[in-house]
Amino acid sequence: MLSDGNILTSFRRLDTIAIIDKQGGRFLWKWGRGELGHQHDPSPLENGNVLLFDNSMHSARHSGSPGSRVVEVNPKTNRIEWSYETRPPWAFFSGHISGAQRLPNGNTLICEGVHGRIFEVTREKEVVWEYVNPFFADDERGTVNMVFRAYRYGPEFLGFKNKEINAKRYASFNHLYGRAHFSCG
Repeated sequence: MLSDGNILTSFRRLDTIAIIDKQGGRFLWKWGRGELGHQHDPSPLENGNVLLFDNSMHSARHSGSPGSRVVEVNPKTNRIEWSYETRPPWAFFSGHISGAQRLPNGNTLICEGVHGRIFEVTREKEVVWEYVNPFFADDERGTVNMVFRAYRYGPEFLGFKNKEINAKRYASFNHLYGRAHFSCG
């Protein structure tokens, strides 16, 4: 639900995100058909734009090579104000699950769910850190390390009250790519 009481939603199979008037049930805004492909996790930003994860599956803009992206769209202009994607496209791809969160410092936290990868990028699209889930499990798809979604919480988050936050205790979990530690906060 948005601060004005209206509803921001994603119709994944219709490749559309929308804002719905909660009182009247009518669309106030909808966007994405022909531009998105099986998107989800839309979130409102302080500037009035909407951030979402676009799996890019079966979209009209799909170039034949699978690749996902994170998109910030302006509902007033229907213009993409910012996006993160890679070249080649398959270097960043998750066919389902995943998400994105705009952080207070202006960076974007991205969860590439199928590959268990969580990373942070700047407005200039520079990856400043990444973490790959080291825990694998067997399911009907094989051996996977998927992560459904990830959120970053600052040390002031009430859920941390009276809890020990000791990043060094978990340093061995982030040994991939030569990183010896990670920070909380």
